[in-house]
Amino acid sequence: MEKSRLDRQFDFFREIDKEKFIERQTYLSDGKRKENDAEHAWHMAVMTILLSGYANEEIDVLRTVSMLLIHDLVEIDAGDTYAYDTKGHEDKREREVMAAKRIFALLPSDQEKRLWSLWEEFEEGKTAEARFAHAMDHIQPLMLNDAAAGRSWEEHGVHVDQVLRRNENTAEGSAELWEYAYNNFIKPNVEKGKLKE
Repeated sequence: MEKSRLDRQFDFFREIDKEKFIERQTYLSDGKRKENDAEHAWHMAVMTILLSGYANEEIDVLRTVSMLLIHDLVEIDAGDTYAYDTKGHEDKREREVMAAKRIFALLPSDQEKRLWSLWEEFEEGKTAEARFAHAMDHIQPLMLNDAAAGRSWEEHGVHVDQVLRRNENTAEGSAELWEYAYNNFIKPNVEKGKLKE
């Protein structure tokens, strides 16, 4: 017997609860534990709602929030690839595509296609919404790294040039937010020695 639309949707909802178990390398603001993917997604979604006025171009806020809420669901299978893990990035796309195929297929086909479309739009980073979503995805951990006294950066021996390379396109989403992040989250941590020069 074929599953109903609601059965498939609730199968998906139960599955994505596993996003809460995917630990990232960024510490929460108190520096006591690392955030998980679901917390990261929630934080960026709220930031987007409140900071969308700083986007370089007008954006569809719901579309941007939707991208941010679903783009890391693939990490349920693929795992989180640390931003500065060059080896991990070698097969990241392959792992994430396989994960997207399995996870999105739990949904009714129209919603499966919708999530694929949003996920690919984020990955390609070519629309105004995707560019702003990427800015949020990069600025949120900068903010938390600063709030946690650079703990994650220190633990991993991260250099400022690695952070700048990762953020080379962040200003394409919001030049104003990138300038703020650089001056308030990156520069002070270089001065304190939390980010290596």
